[in-house]
Amino acid sequence: MKKGRILLLVGFFTLSTLVYAQDYTFRVLANKGANEIKTGDSWQPVKTGASLKLGDELKITENASIGLVHSSGKPLEVKKADTYKVADLAKQVSGTSSVLNKYTDFILSSNSAEAKKNRLSATGAVHRGLGIKVYLPNNQYSSVFNNIVYVNWANEEKGPFTVTFLNMFDDVLTKIETPENSVSIDLNDPKFSGETAILVEIQSKTTGTKSDERYLIKKLSAGEREKINVSYKEIVNDLPGESAFNKLFIAGFYEQNKLLIDAITAYEQAIKLAPDDVTYKEYYEEFLLRNKLKVIKP
Repeated sequence: MKKGRILLLVGFFTLSTLVYAQDYTFRVLANKGANEIKTGDSWQPVKTGASLKLGDELKITENASIGLVHSSGKPLEVKKADTYKVADLAKQVSGTSSVLNKYTDFILSSNSAEAKKNRLSATGAVHRGLGIKVYLPNNQYSSVFNNIVYVNWANEEKGPFTVTFLNMFDDVLTKIETPENSVSIDLNDPKFSGETAILVEIQSKTTGTKSDERYLIKKLSAGEREKINVSYKEIVNDLPGESAFNKLFIAGFYEQNKLLIDAITAYEQAIKLAPDDVTYKEYYEEFLLRNKLKVIKP
């Protein structure tokens, strides 16, 4: 009798999980413009993180777009201004991707209202040190998988800036002068090819102020790189083409694997691919804040 009850309970919870999992058709991961969703008789503005059901309708306005993730895990980006039935959009999706579903859940939960509230209540550390604050992680999370690396810093100091890259013996590998608050380097460049670890220092040429510390960029070992590459291939296989929307999944992949410098690169690339879409700037800003790479001054 006990065994029968246990089986009945297992069946009930399994059925409940399936019903819950199928409660939506799409989730909204990116939203640009004044798009609207119709549920029942009323139209409402679309919000990032919203769920779209099979009977809903979606209105895409001019010069707008929306990035959706199907319940199967497959992404779908809609850019043409029109009114769509969600059921018709669902027909455009084929196959499944449990891999992308995993990163969709991570992105949405990391950027939820509750997560932001918890971050704000827990943000006790505010950068009070002297010097230029660089948006790079501490040494524990300094490893990089990509060859392209972006280095950004707070824009409180007056430029132009000199960005110096050194090896572990303090030999200067290269210097870059820029009026901006960001530079990018290619680790395949011969200047860096023989180095496994690189130090970064930034100085304002106008005020002489230097970065608050030297920051480390560390290449993954061959074994570590191969391990990450297996998972990386799984995700990019489900993301055909180069788009800002696709970069969002890749950024989530890197963040979950504690490759924060690579996540920065993915966000930077997303913003360059869609410079007029604030969605990716907002995701990037929240990423910097929750990983304490950037802090809000009181």
